[in-house]
Amino acid sequence: MPARDRTQPFTRTIWWEGDGSDAAVVVIDQRRLPREATVARWGTVADAADGIRSMQVRGAPLIGVAAAHGIALAMRAEPEDAALDAACELLAATRPTAVNLRWALDRIAADLRGVAPGDRAVHARRLADATAEADVAACRRIGRAGLEVLRDVHERTGGPVQVLTHCNAGWLACVELGTALAPVYLACAERLPIHVWVSETRPRNQGAALTTWELGQGGVPHTLVVDNAAGHLLTTGQVDVVIVGADRIAANGDVANKVGTYLKALAARDVGVPFLVAAPASTFDPDCPNGAAIPIEERAEDEVLLVNGAPIAPEGTRARNWAFDVTPSRLVDGYLTDRGRVTAAELGPMLTGHRGA
Repeated sequence: MPARDRTQPFTRTIWWEGDGSDAAVVVIDQRRLPREATVARWGTVADAADGIRSMQVRGAPLIGVAAAHGIALAMRAEPEDAALDAACELLAATRPTAVNLRWALDRIAADLRGVAPGDRAVHARRLADATAEADVAACRRIGRAGLEVLRDVHERTGGPVQVLTHCNAGWLACVELGTALAPVYLACAERLPIHVWVSETRPRNQGAALTTWELGQGGVPHTLVVDNAAGHLLTTGQVDVVIVGADRIAANGDVANKVGTYLKALAARDVGVPFLVAAPASTFDPDCPNGAAIPIEERAEDEVLLVNGAPIAPEGTRARNWAFDVTPSRLVDGYLTDRGRVTAAELGPMLTGHRGA
């Protein structure tokens, strides 16, 4: 877990509270940050589905873990096959782009079908816990892979490592530590000088609201910039490396991430700054041939048209709100994974046996 000061109220993003039939899944309600650090409690699979859809929880790895907990809640209420199928269908429909969601559901459903209905509630909770622990371990390995990159930059420049990131791919997007920010937290733990440029990430402002909050809690030096300032930072030599997360990575290495990622990749390539994508094996989709095959979630236009509930455009203005864009593999200099750092050319061997990872 990243080092945090004494005001940090949480140690994880998701956990159980209580035992037996009254146990609840507790999550940090990320919609309330940074104004209020509070939690939401889920008692049913419908609560879990609503929490994922409404972005109480978000971030591809955490969505997968949250779905696993949703199945555990479903099996506690009704452990038969029909209920399992219905729960998987309900949860799978919440966020179409993040492949970790389907990955977790497929693995857990397959396991539970071999368990007697009377034992499924206990077994499903164990599977949910195991999924969470696997995410923690994967993020730590991702962090170690990226830490080597940050050490190399520091040895070359002699000054603080300047990292640019987009959206939120820290511990709030996972169970602990994070993906894109995992190397940052590990670097801070060994006192490597580092500074993070955080892009605001319109329209939901995950960078402004979430990344800055967690970096502040961890005592990590950081500066918030508007999304369109990234090009200026890169062309003026103020960025050493760009590290982002991912919601799905196709078999050829194309990356779906928060909309605006592609523009940062283009600018980084233009000036020769490394562009790295951090993600666990569960984010790689060997069944998806390329970025064109990745479903891109489109969210409500009010997220674009309203800021703090007030309109920012004339009445009657229409908006489109694509949540993600695709960065082609040719713009990605490396993938920081729980199996080490790899290039697009090396993805094939890594994806072999991926579904059983």
